[in-house]
Amino acid sequence: MNQIHRTPMLSRRPLLVLASLGTLAGCGAAAHARPVAPTAGKQEHVDSRPTRFTIRPDDYHVPYAGTAADGRRFFLSDELFSDDRGWVGLFLWTADGVFDEVRVSAVGRATGVPPGQAAPAPSDRTLQDRLHELGKFVLEPITVEPFTRTVDGTEFGWEVGRYDDGSYYISIEPGDFIAYSSPWDGYEYDT
Repeated sequence: MNQIHRTPMLSRRPLLVLASLGTLAGCGAAAHARPVAPTAGKQEHVDSRPTRFTIRPDDYHVPYAGTAADGRRFFLSDELFSDDRGWVGLFLWTADGVFDEVRVSAVGRATGVPPGQAAPAPSDRTLQDRLHELGKFVLEPITVEPFTRTVDGTEFGWEVGRYDDGSYYISIEPGDFIAYSSPWDGYEYDT
């Protein structure tokens, strides 16, 4: 299985403001990140808005991405969060990568998780139920379109945003704990 490069992409992206630097010290967990304006005097970079990006399964924030038994592409996470709320989310695309459906289940947040930090759901049951729904699946890279949908007042999906230098990123919502950028090949992401 391919693994991501866990080094920040500082050479290609502006620095990120981490919601709680103290939560990162020695624990390797991701923090909620937002882009910061590039330093004055840098040349503006202009990118074209991404219409597709690749999600590669790994052993960090993307353990479940691939193809379901019915041929649809999927991404499954139990780390979706906002404040003190948490969800298990199954995002589905057609075989050719067009958004199809999102299924979310509220699961709460594990106790003791600092605000702004992604963490697995307190119970594995909902995640296992969602995996079962996929039938016999294959973990593999998928190339899909970004999307967002509002479910019970919360935005879910892969949101396209833009840094101050004009370059684009695609971040997961809710929680913003994964952010992909050009070349959209899924080998690296910011956390």
